[in-house]
Amino acid sequence: MPAGRWGSSRGRLDRVREGDRGPRGRVVAIVGPTAAGKSDLAIDFVASLADGAAEIINADSMQLYRGMDIGTAKVPPAERRGIPHHLLDVWDVTRTADVASYQRDARVIVDRLLAEGRLPVLVGGSGLYVRAVLDELEFPGTDPAVRAGLEERLAQVGPAALHAELAATAPAAAAAILPTNGRRIVRALEVVALTGGFTATLPEHRSRYDVVMIGVDRPDLDARITLRVDRMWAAGFIDEVRRLDEVGLAAGRTASRALGYAQVLGWFHGEFASSEDARAATVTATRRFARRQRSWFKRDPRISWLGQPDVGTVRRLVGSL
Repeated sequence: MPAGRWGSSRGRLDRVREGDRGPRGRVVAIVGPTAAGKSDLAIDFVASLADGAAEIINADSMQLYRGMDIGTAKVPPAERRGIPHHLLDVWDVTRTADVASYQRDARVIVDRLLAEGRLPVLVGGSGLYVRAVLDELEFPGTDPAVRAGLEERLAQVGPAALHAELAATAPAAAAAILPTNGRRIVRALEVVALTGGFTATLPEHRSRYDVVMIGVDRPDLDARITLRVDRMWAAGFIDEVRRLDEVGLAAGRTASRALGYAQVLGWFHGEFASSEDARAATVTATRRFARRQRSWFKRDPRISWLGQPDVGTVRRLVGSL
Protein backbone atom coordinates (compact mmCIF):
# COMPACT_ATOMS: atom_id res chain seq x y z
CA MET A 1 0.00 0.00 0.00
CA PRO A 2 1.34 3.49 -0.81
CA ALA A 3 2.41 5.52 2.20
CA GLY A 4 -0.33 7.67 3.68
CA ARG A 5 -3.24 5.81 2.13
CA TRP A 6 -4.45 4.66 5.54
CA GLY A 7 -3.75 7.17 8.27
CA SER A 8 -0.23 7.30 9.61
CA SER A 9 0.95 3.75 9.01
CA ARG A 10 0.34 0.65 7.02
CA GLY A 11 0.12 -1.37 10.23
CA ARG A 12 -3.44 -0.27 10.92
CA LEU A 13 -4.85 -1.91 7.83
CA ASP A 14 -2.64 -4.94 8.42
CA ARG A 15 -4.32 -5.32 11.82
CA VAL A 16 -7.73 -5.07 10.18
CA ARG A 17 -6.74 -7.76 7.73
CA GLU A 18 -5.35 -10.03 10.40
CA GLY A 19 -8.51 -9.59 12.45
CA ASP A 20 -6.55 -9.27 15.68
CA ARG A 21 -8.97 -6.69 17.10
CA GLY A 22 -11.55 -9.40 17.68
CA PRO A 23 -12.33 -13.01 16.88
CA ARG A 24 -14.27 -12.06 13.76
CA GLY A 25 -12.41 -8.99 12.55
CA ARG A 26 -13.35 -5.36 12.03
CA VAL A 27 -16.41 -3.97 10.28
CA VAL A 28 -17.15 -0.29 9.62
CA ALA A 29 -20.78 0.88 9.58
CA ILE A 30 -21.85 4.30 8.26
CA VAL A 31 -25.39 5.00 9.46
CA GLY A 32 -27.85 7.81 10.10
CA PRO A 33 -31.03 9.39 8.78
CA THR A 34 -31.99 9.52 5.14
CA ALA A 35 -30.49 12.27 2.95
CA ALA A 36 -27.59 12.89 5.35
CA GLY A 37 -24.92 11.83 2.85
CA LYS A 38 -24.03 8.32 4.01
CA SER A 39 -23.48 6.79 0.58
CA ASP A 40 -21.23 9.59 -0.69
CA LEU A 41 -19.16 9.47 2.49
CA ALA A 42 -18.77 5.70 2.23
CA ILE A 43 -17.62 5.90 -1.38
CA ASP A 44 -15.18 8.72 -0.60
CA PHE A 45 -13.81 6.78 2.37
CA VAL A 46 -13.31 3.51 0.49
CA ALA A 47 -11.82 5.37 -2.50
CA SER A 48 -9.27 6.95 -0.17
CA LEU A 49 -7.86 3.51 0.66
CA ALA A 50 -5.67 1.31 -1.48
CA ASP A 51 -7.48 -0.37 -4.37
CA GLY A 52 -9.37 -3.42 -3.16
CA ALA A 53 -8.85 -2.68 0.53
CA ALA A 54 -12.58 -2.31 1.28
CA GLU A 55 -16.00 -3.00 -0.22
CA ILE A 56 -19.47 -1.64 0.50
CA ILE A 57 -22.47 -3.62 1.72
CA ASN A 58 -25.93 -2.08 1.47
CA ALA A 59 -27.97 -1.76 4.67
CA ASP A 60 -30.94 0.13 3.22
CA SER A 61 -33.90 -2.23 3.15
CA MET A 62 -35.48 -0.55 0.10
CA GLN A 63 -32.29 -0.54 -1.98
CA LEU A 64 -32.49 -4.33 -1.90
CA TYR A 65 -35.33 -4.08 -4.42
CA ARG A 66 -34.64 -4.18 -8.15
CA GLY A 67 -35.80 -1.13 -10.04
CA MET A 68 -36.30 1.05 -6.97
CA ASP A 69 -33.50 3.40 -7.92
CA ILE A 70 -34.55 7.05 -8.02
CA GLY A 71 -36.78 6.93 -4.97
CA THR A 72 -34.17 5.20 -2.78
CA ALA A 73 -31.27 7.40 -3.94
CA LYS A 74 -29.41 4.30 -5.06
CA VAL A 75 -25.95 5.28 -6.31
CA PRO A 76 -25.83 4.53 -10.07
CA PRO A 77 -23.14 2.03 -11.13
CA ALA A 78 -21.28 4.72 -13.07
CA GLU A 79 -20.89 6.75 -9.86
CA ARG A 80 -19.59 3.92 -7.66
CA ARG A 81 -16.00 4.60 -8.74
CA GLY A 82 -15.29 0.95 -9.37
CA ILE A 83 -15.98 0.00 -5.74
CA PRO A 84 -17.89 -3.28 -5.34
CA HIS A 85 -21.33 -2.76 -3.81
CA HIS A 86 -23.15 -5.77 -2.37
CA LEU A 87 -26.84 -6.50 -1.72
CA LEU A 88 -28.29 -3.99 -4.14
CA ASP A 89 -31.05 -5.09 -6.54
CA VAL A 90 -31.46 -8.59 -5.09
CA TRP A 91 -35.23 -8.75 -4.44
CA ASP A 92 -38.28 -8.40 -6.68
CA VAL A 93 -40.70 -5.68 -5.61
CA THR A 94 -43.35 -8.31 -4.90
CA ARG A 95 -41.20 -9.93 -2.18
CA THR A 96 -41.95 -9.18 1.46
CA ALA A 97 -38.88 -7.93 3.29
CA ASP A 98 -37.18 -10.56 5.43
CA VAL A 99 -34.51 -9.33 7.83
CA ALA A 100 -33.46 -12.88 8.71
CA SER A 101 -32.50 -13.72 5.14
CA TYR A 102 -30.79 -10.35 4.79
CA GLN A 103 -28.80 -11.10 7.94
CA ARG A 104 -27.69 -14.45 6.54
CA ASP A 105 -26.70 -13.04 3.14
CA ALA A 106 -24.91 -10.00 4.57
CA ARG A 107 -22.91 -12.01 7.07
CA VAL A 108 -21.74 -14.38 4.36
CA ILE A 109 -20.35 -11.36 2.50
CA VAL A 110 -18.84 -9.79 5.64
CA ASP A 111 -17.10 -13.01 6.64
CA ARG A 112 -15.79 -13.60 3.13
CA LEU A 113 -14.37 -10.09 2.90
CA LEU A 114 -12.69 -10.45 6.28
CA ALA A 115 -11.20 -13.78 5.24
CA GLU A 116 -9.86 -12.12 2.08
CA GLY A 117 -8.27 -9.31 4.09
CA ARG A 118 -10.76 -6.65 2.97
CA LEU A 119 -12.63 -4.18 5.14
CA PRO A 120 -16.44 -4.52 5.00
CA VAL A 121 -18.19 -1.14 5.05
CA LEU A 122 -21.87 -1.43 5.90
CA VAL A 123 -23.89 1.59 4.73
CA GLY A 124 -27.53 2.45 5.30
CA GLY A 125 -30.24 3.86 7.46
CA SER A 126 -32.33 0.74 8.16
CA GLY A 127 -31.54 0.35 11.84
CA LEU A 128 -32.77 -3.21 12.33
CA TYR A 129 -30.87 -4.37 9.26
CA VAL A 130 -27.68 -2.79 10.55
CA ARG A 131 -28.09 -4.46 13.92
CA ALA A 132 -28.97 -7.76 12.27
CA VAL A 133 -25.50 -7.84 10.74
CA LEU A 134 -23.43 -6.34 13.52
CA ASP A 135 -25.04 -7.71 16.67
CA GLU A 136 -25.68 -11.12 18.19
CA LEU A 137 -29.34 -11.20 17.24
CA GLU A 138 -31.52 -14.13 16.26
CA PHE A 139 -34.76 -13.69 14.36
CA PRO A 140 -37.72 -16.07 14.51
CA GLY A 141 -38.46 -17.83 11.25
CA THR A 142 -41.64 -17.57 9.24
CA ASP A 143 -44.36 -20.02 8.31
CA PRO A 144 -46.13 -19.24 5.02
CA ALA A 145 -49.32 -20.99 6.10
CA VAL A 146 -49.52 -19.15 9.42
CA ARG A 147 -48.70 -15.84 7.73
CA ALA A 148 -51.29 -16.36 5.00
CA GLY A 149 -53.99 -17.18 7.56
CA LEU A 150 -53.22 -14.06 9.58
CA GLU A 151 -53.17 -11.85 6.50
CA GLU A 152 -56.52 -13.26 5.42
CA ARG A 153 -57.95 -12.44 8.83
CA LEU A 154 -56.40 -8.97 8.65
CA ALA A 155 -58.26 -8.35 5.40
CA GLN A 156 -61.49 -9.63 6.92
CA VAL A 157 -61.57 -8.01 10.36
CA GLY A 158 -58.99 -5.22 10.14
CA PRO A 159 -55.90 -4.39 12.20
CA ALA A 160 -57.73 -3.20 15.35
CA ALA A 161 -59.25 -6.64 15.99
CA LEU A 162 -55.92 -8.38 15.51
CA HIS A 163 -54.23 -5.81 17.71
CA ALA A 164 -56.70 -6.64 20.48
CA GLU A 165 -55.84 -10.31 20.08
CA LEU A 166 -52.14 -9.49 20.28
CA ALA A 167 -52.74 -7.45 23.42
CA ALA A 168 -54.36 -10.46 25.05
CA THR A 169 -51.46 -12.81 24.24
CA ALA A 170 -48.43 -10.49 24.22
CA PRO A 171 -49.30 -7.15 25.85
CA ALA A 172 -45.75 -5.78 25.71
CA ALA A 173 -45.63 -6.38 21.96
CA ALA A 174 -49.03 -4.79 21.46
CA ALA A 175 -47.97 -1.72 23.41
CA ALA A 176 -45.03 -1.24 21.04
CA ILE A 177 -47.10 -1.53 17.84
CA LEU A 178 -49.70 0.94 16.61
CA PRO A 179 -53.21 -0.57 16.29
CA THR A 180 -53.27 0.59 12.66
CA ASN A 181 -50.02 -1.13 11.64
CA GLY A 182 -51.44 -4.33 10.19
CA ARG A 183 -48.13 -5.58 8.80
CA ARG A 184 -46.34 -5.46 12.16
CA ILE A 185 -49.34 -6.88 14.01
CA VAL A 186 -49.45 -9.85 11.66
CA ARG A 187 -45.73 -10.45 12.12
CA ALA A 188 -46.04 -10.26 15.90
CA LEU A 189 -48.92 -12.73 15.93
CA GLU A 190 -46.94 -15.02 13.63
CA VAL A 191 -43.99 -14.95 16.05
CA VAL A 192 -46.32 -15.69 18.96
CA ALA A 193 -47.80 -18.63 17.06
CA LEU A 194 -44.39 -20.04 16.20
CA THR A 195 -42.52 -19.41 19.44
CA GLY A 196 -45.16 -19.01 22.12
CA GLY A 197 -44.09 -15.47 22.96
CA PHE A 198 -42.81 -12.16 21.69
CA THR A 199 -40.08 -9.83 22.93
CA ALA A 200 -41.07 -6.26 22.16
CA THR A 201 -37.61 -4.80 22.69
CA LEU A 202 -34.25 -5.73 21.20
CA PRO A 203 -31.46 -6.91 23.49
CA GLU A 204 -28.57 -4.65 24.38
CA HIS A 205 -25.95 -3.84 21.77
CA ARG A 206 -23.59 -6.82 21.77
CA SER A 207 -21.30 -6.74 18.74
CA ARG A 208 -20.55 -9.82 16.71
CA TYR A 209 -17.57 -8.10 15.09
CA ASP A 210 -15.01 -5.47 16.03
CA VAL A 211 -17.30 -2.61 15.02
CA VAL A 212 -16.53 1.01 14.17
CA MET A 213 -19.82 2.90 13.74
CA ILE A 214 -19.96 6.35 12.15
CA GLY A 215 -23.19 8.34 12.34
CA VAL A 216 -23.91 11.04 9.77
CA ASP A 217 -26.47 13.76 10.47
CA ARG A 218 -27.05 17.33 9.29
CA PRO A 219 -28.52 20.43 10.92
CA ASP A 220 -30.15 21.26 7.58
CA LEU A 221 -31.59 17.78 7.02
CA ASP A 222 -35.16 18.98 6.41
CA ALA A 223 -33.98 21.19 3.57
CA ARG A 224 -31.87 18.36 2.15
CA ILE A 225 -34.90 16.06 2.21
CA THR A 226 -36.98 18.60 0.29
CA LEU A 227 -34.20 18.98 -2.27
CA ARG A 228 -33.87 15.21 -2.64
CA VAL A 229 -37.60 14.78 -3.27
CA ASP A 230 -37.60 17.63 -5.79
CA ARG A 231 -34.73 15.94 -7.61
CA MET A 232 -36.58 12.63 -7.56
CA TRP A 233 -39.53 14.18 -9.34
CA ALA A 234 -37.24 15.93 -11.84
CA ALA A 235 -35.35 12.68 -12.53
CA GLY A 236 -38.45 10.80 -13.67
CA PHE A 237 -39.53 9.21 -10.42
CA ILE A 238 -43.18 9.03 -11.44
CA ASP A 239 -42.24 7.02 -14.52
CA GLU A 240 -40.15 4.70 -12.34
CA VAL A 241 -43.11 4.04 -10.07
CA ARG A 242 -45.36 3.46 -13.07
CA ARG A 243 -42.94 0.89 -14.52
CA LEU A 244 -42.69 -0.90 -11.19
CA ASP A 245 -46.46 -0.84 -10.77
CA GLU A 246 -46.69 -2.77 -14.03
CA VAL A 247 -44.60 -5.59 -12.51
CA GLY A 248 -46.47 -5.80 -9.22
CA LEU A 249 -45.26 -2.98 -6.97
CA ALA A 250 -48.71 -2.31 -5.53
CA ALA A 251 -48.97 -5.98 -4.51
CA GLY A 252 -45.63 -5.93 -2.72
CA ARG A 253 -46.34 -5.70 0.99
CA THR A 254 -43.02 -4.01 1.75
CA ALA A 255 -41.94 -2.22 -1.41
CA SER A 256 -45.33 -0.56 -1.91
CA ARG A 257 -44.92 1.19 1.45
CA ALA A 258 -41.55 2.74 0.63
CA LEU A 259 -41.26 6.50 0.93
CA GLY A 260 -42.32 8.20 -2.25
CA TYR A 261 -43.52 5.00 -3.88
CA ALA A 262 -46.46 4.76 -1.49
CA GLN A 263 -47.40 8.38 -2.17
CA VAL A 264 -47.18 8.11 -5.97
CA LEU A 265 -49.15 4.86 -5.90
CA GLY A 266 -51.68 6.72 -3.78
CA TRP A 267 -51.92 9.39 -6.45
CA PHE A 268 -52.38 6.73 -9.14
CA HIS A 269 -55.30 5.32 -7.15
CA GLY A 270 -56.95 8.62 -6.26
CA GLU A 271 -55.62 9.20 -2.76
CA PHE A 272 -53.98 12.48 -3.84
CA ALA A 273 -55.41 15.03 -6.23
CA SER A 274 -52.14 15.66 -8.06
CA SER A 275 -48.53 14.60 -8.34
CA GLU A 276 -47.60 17.76 -6.45
CA ASP A 277 -49.76 16.66 -3.54
CA ALA A 278 -47.98 13.30 -3.61
CA ARG A 279 -44.63 15.08 -3.69
CA ALA A 280 -45.53 17.23 -0.68
CA ALA A 281 -46.74 14.16 1.20
CA THR A 282 -43.44 12.43 0.39
CA VAL A 283 -41.48 15.31 1.91
CA THR A 284 -43.58 15.20 5.07
CA ALA A 285 -43.35 11.43 5.41
CA THR A 286 -39.60 11.43 4.78
CA ARG A 287 -38.96 14.08 7.43
CA ARG A 288 -41.03 12.07 9.90
CA PHE A 289 -39.09 8.92 9.02
CA ALA A 290 -35.76 10.72 9.46
CA ARG A 291 -36.78 11.68 13.00
CA ARG A 292 -37.49 8.03 13.77
CA GLN A 293 -34.12 7.03 12.33
CA ARG A 294 -32.38 9.59 14.53
CA SER A 295 -34.18 8.27 17.58
CA TRP A 296 -33.20 4.69 16.74
CA PHE A 297 -29.52 5.36 16.12
CA LYS A 298 -29.10 7.78 19.02
CA ARG A 299 -29.75 4.87 21.35
CA ASP A 300 -26.63 3.07 20.12
CA PRO A 301 -23.67 4.14 22.29
CA ARG A 302 -21.13 2.79 19.80
CA ILE A 303 -21.82 5.47 17.19
CA SER A 304 -19.48 8.44 16.71
CA TRP A 305 -21.53 11.24 15.16
CA LEU A 306 -20.43 13.63 12.41
CA GLY A 307 -22.28 16.87 11.72
CA GLN A 308 -20.66 16.98 8.29
CA PRO A 309 -19.29 14.04 6.27
CA ASP A 310 -15.52 14.05 6.60
CA VAL A 311 -13.28 11.28 5.25
CA GLY A 312 -10.33 12.33 7.39
CA THR A 313 -12.38 11.95 10.57
CA VAL A 314 -13.69 8.58 9.44
CA ARG A 315 -10.15 7.36 8.81
CA ARG A 316 -9.03 8.52 12.22
CA LEU A 317 -11.95 6.79 13.92
CA VAL A 318 -11.41 3.56 12.02
CA GLY A 319 -7.71 3.67 12.82
CA SER A 320 -8.22 4.45 16.49
CA LEU A 321 -9.33 0.99 17.62
